[in-house]
Formats: sequence, structure tokens, C-alpha cells
Amino acid sequence: MIIIITFIINVQPLKPKLHPYVSQWFEEKTQQIENLDAQLRKLHAAMEGLVAYRRELATSTASFAKSAAVLSSVEEHSALSRALHQLAESTERTHTIHHAQADADFYHLSETTKDYIHLIGAVKDVFHERVKTFQTWQHAQTMLAKKREAKAKAELAGRMDKVQQAQDEVAEWEAKVERSQEEFDRISRAIKKEMEQFDIVRVKDFKDMLVKYLEALMTSQQQIIKVWETFLPEARAIS
Repeated sequence: MIIIITFIINVQPLKPKLHPYVSQWFEEKTQQIENLDAQLRKLHAAMEGLVAYRRELATSTASFAKSAAVLSSVEEHSALSRALHQLAESTERTHTIHHAQADADFYHLSETTKDYIHLIGAVKDVFHERVKTFQTWQHAQTMLAKKREAKAKAELAGRMDKVQQAQDEVAEWEAKVERSQEEFDRISRAIKKEMEQFDIVRVKDFKDMLVKYLEALMTSQQQIIKVWETFLPEARAIS
């Protein structure tokens, strides 16, 4: 679950331009992303279960409303028949409320969480791209060290015909090291900037999601209370 990226540079002809804290920041952020991904997946699974429960409750409530309606049509006691009829209507209204709440659960929580799971997946891909960029830089440094060693051997052996070729190869790999380091620095800075913004937006989005969900939940509960408060006099009128 927890992935910590540790960079070990065996050959260091050039020192990274990044500040020392950046590598630690990426290690901590990678761990945070992995944990967040796992937590969001658990939350989404729970939300799917909640939505399924709400829809099942709505279906069962509708079935009960139909049964109460049929029973009221055959009941001979007028007050009881009227109460059963009102019970059927009240239950049908609660069915509608439960169904609306299931939609709110789905759109406000489940789908938003699913979108963030996909977004976290994209973030993980970007972090992986940074690792690949680092590996390219590390490979260039390793090749540069080998080319410098080959040049030194050629000079010691007096192989002047090989020295110029070796010098050209050293220059080529020095340029590659510089370019790959610059690319690594660039992508690191870009990711850090985007992640800081992502954290701000993520908190706001989840706050908005929770507020909307709680508002919808409170509304549905108030509607259900009102339905049964309206039905209560009918039940008490049975004699």
C-alpha cells in the first residue's frame, strides 16, 4: 500500500539542482497518494453499498404501499379502511423520498468519490513518469562515467586515435546528462506546484460534497417526518 521512492545515485558528476527537501517531499507525497487511493476505494465501496441499500429500501417501501392499498380496498371497517388507504399513500410518498435520497447518495458521494479515484490514478501515473525521467538521468550519468573512463584509458595508453572519439562521446553524454537533469528538475517542480493546488481543490471539493449530501439527507428526513405526522391523526381516528 505504501510506496516510498528512494533515489540512489551511484555516479554523481553533476549535483541535482533541487533542494534537499524535495526528495523527502516526494516520498511523503507518494505515500499520501497511495493511502488516499486506498481510503477512497474503501469509501466508494461503502457508498455503493449505501446506494444499493437505499434503492432496496425504496423498492420494499413501494411494495408495502401497494399491499396496504389492496388491503384498504377490501377492508369493511370504514375507519380502518381509510387509515389503510392513507397508510398506502404515505408509504408511497416515503418511497419517492427514499428513491430521491438514493440518487443523492449516488451523485453527491459515490460518483464524486469514483471521479477522485480516477484522478488519483492519473496523479500516480505522473509520479511514475517522474521516476522514469530520473532513471533516464541516472542512466546518462552512468554512461558519462563510462565514457570518461574510456577516454582516460585511451590517453594513458597513448591511443590518440581513440582520444578524440572518446572526447566527442564524453561531450555528447555531458549534454544528455544536463538535458535529462533539467527535465527531471522541471517535472519535479511542475508536479510539486500542481499537487499543492490539487490539495487545496480536493479539500474544497470534499467539503462541498459533504455539505450537499448532508443537506439532501436532512431534507429527506424532514420530509419523511412530515409524511408520518400527517398520517398520525388517521391512525388515531380508528375506533
